[in-house]
Amino acid sequence: MGLITEVLLLPFAPVRGSAWAVRQVLNEAERIYYDPATVRAELSRLEERLEAGEITEEEFDRMEDELLDRLETAERMGTQTGGTAR
Repeated sequence: MGLITEVLLLPFAPVRGSAWAVRQVLNEAERIYYDPATVRAELSRLEERLEAGEITEEEFDRMEDELLDRLETAERMGTQTGGTAR
């Protein structure tokens, strides 16, 4: 039965392969987005922009909150998967 199923599903192989590739790209993008080192670097750049006068205090506060939320999510994800969030 397995051989028959594979033969019948063969025309869908490119779609299955494409779906797998898309999942891999999304997983990597999410890993980078929530990487604590990436978030901390963005926080540092944000502070530099504030000190240089490129953004206002209100903009800084809003963006900082978003980045801190990402960092918190990253730490929760690391705890749930058994990894370490550093």
